Amino acid sequence: MEGQLSLDDLLKFMTKKGASDLHVKPMRPPLLRIGGNLTPIKSVPLKPKEVEAMLMALLSPAQRQRLEENQSVDLGYGVPGVARFRCNIFVQRGSYAAVFRRIPFDIKNYGDLNLPEVVGTFAHLPAGLILITGPTGCGKSTTLAAIIQDISRSRPCHIVTIEDPIEFLFGDHMATVSQREVGTDTPAFREALRNAMRQDPDVIMVGEMRDRETMATTLTAAETGHLVFSTLHTNNASQTIDRVIDTFPADQQGQLRSQLAQVLKAVVSMQLVLKADGSGLIPACEVLVNSPKVSRHIEHGEIKEIHNEIETSVGYYRMQTMNQSLIALLVNGTITYDTAMERSLDPEDLSLKLRKMFPRIEEAHREGAMPAPGDFAHIVELLEVKKLYDEQEDRWRVRFQEKEEQLAQTERDLAELRQEQATAASTMVELRNQLEAARAERERLVQEANLRIDKLNDRIRELNQQLAGTRGSAAPAPEKPPSGFFKR
Repeated sequence: MEGQLSLDDLLKFMTKKGASDLHVKPMRPPLLRIGGNLTPIKSVPLKPKEVEAMLMALLSPAQRQRLEENQSVDLGYGVPGVARFRCNIFVQRGSYAAVFRRIPFDIKNYGDLNLPEVVGTFAHLPAGLILITGPTGCGKSTTLAAIIQDISRSRPCHIVTIEDPIEFLFGDHMATVSQREVGTDTPAFREALRNAMRQDPDVIMVGEMRDRETMATTLTAAETGHLVFSTLHTNNASQTIDRVIDTFPADQQGQLRSQLAQVLKAVVSMQLVLKADGSGLIPACEVLVNSPKVSRHIEHGEIKEIHNEIETSVGYYRMQTMNQSLIALLVNGTITYDTAMERSLDPEDLSLKLRKMFPRIEEAHREGAMPAPGDFAHIVELLEVKKLYDEQEDRWRVRFQEKEEQLAQTERDLAELRQEQATAASTMVELRNQLEAARAERERLVQEANLRIDKLNDRIRELNQQLAGTRGSAAPAPEKPPSGFFKR
């Protein structure tokens, strides 16, 4: 690509090459980030005046003022029919430079992005806070866009996004989407977030929680029945929770932990990893879902315990640590062993897990020249491995003991319940017998009463008949006075 090109030509060429970023700075050719690596374009170096003219043409008067005040400004820029770009123009060594991030017009779905299936369930939550975290360029915005697009297509609701700048353009489907850009549609994140509460939102997407006020307002929005999404620049779930809590003064952190334990629904920590065939990047994701145990750990400040809870909750809650995600990619042949070790935040733990779960992968990597017989370092290494095994075994032994105690207590509780059930059954039988006896006695008394009533009715009829016969007969003739013996 020889000769000097316009900015639109550079952006079109960037899109054609499938690059994620374009770097423009004076005194060198533009650079493209392809597959995670920066590659210079075959072009003449750009002069400072050329770069300044190229970049100043993109800015509005308000954006130029922010650039002069802050020596940096964010903006969105679109090339019709090509893509949208997120641009940061900044000052370096007294001259202007810029980085353009390519944002496709088409929003990919979860499958296209190779995201864990559990991420798709977050779009259907009624309320709460979901955080997408990771370093710059790891796919946070793309993941958020996939979730927002899913909500827009499946839920009749109002979605409000607050971005700096607007990146993906969302169309109205089943939902209606209002997108606000900081610096253009609103002065700041926290101001837009406060205003959003009066705009009848169901779902709120905050591009980034940059300060304490924005975090506090975001938590309040999630607490008052809204589904809120946002991003942070942290490497894992535990660090994310620490980062939010540490942003606030010490006297407020107790209340904040209780609030966060209630409203936080999930944390997805991401990084992009080079594929084994070199064809591109694929995300490795740590996923935290706020289970009752996780909520209790957050409320009590037991942040270090969260990592173990993630590791042991893969089956039920679909959580996973970053190392577990890397193992899945490695086992499926998507990435190489060296890449997994390089991108792991805890390579020793990753190696230990591979030795226990997939020893052939670890052994295949370690095959090669045998250590020298006099190399004591190899013996130390083996002892360290044995120590790791022993420590892991001790941890599992403690866990098994706890589970056995819980099982024994459950069995005791079950025995008590069965005893209570047996007692209740015996009492029920006795009461049923008493009820049957009472019913029989009642029937006998009813029968006796009926017999007496029948006899009384018969007697009443007889008396009525006699009375009727007496009244109906003629008056008797007067009797003769007795004579003779009866005269006396």
